[in-house]
Amino acid sequence: MSAHESYPDTLIRNVLSATKTIAVVGISANENRPSYFVFKYLMARGFTMIGVNPGLAGQILLGAPIYASLKDVPVPIDMVDIFRNSEAAGPIVDEALALEPKPKFIWMQLSVRNDEAAARAEAAGLKVIMNRCPKIEYARLSGEIGWTGVNSRVLSSKKPKLMAGFQKFTIE
Repeated sequence: MSAHESYPDTLIRNVLSATKTIAVVGISANENRPSYFVFKYLMARGFTMIGVNPGLAGQILLGAPIYASLKDVPVPIDMVDIFRNSEAAGPIVDEALALEPKPKFIWMQLSVRNDEAAARAEAAGLKVIMNRCPKIEYARLSGEIGWTGVNSRVLSSKKPKLMAGFQKFTIE
């Protein structure tokens, strides 16, 4: 079995806890697209979000800038979240590996898997998660996903953090 078939909760929690800035490659301005609501959800959880999409470059989405490519992002990136197909993930990982400083993490969204690109990233010292969604994993590990009736496999007696307008859990 490949190391990327399943991930321990501790790894996912550590990746999400160590991440502050996320570049979403393949961001959409369409509110009905998964990349949009993942972007919005993670932003509401305190992550600094950066969009990467050449067709939207120069625009602002939910208060966050959108750039044409990873190399155009003027700040260090902790995680590159890939919302493109598996074949496109290879060149995106290569672009991420050319950054200085390099990101710590490559995250390929649900149904996105590129083992060769993952091997290149891991050889450069990055951690790689494939075929997972950081929004779903954050909600699962924090217990929020249980609010919708989904069994998160996480039991907790912690109280939600009160925020403006709504309550939310954190993974901390």
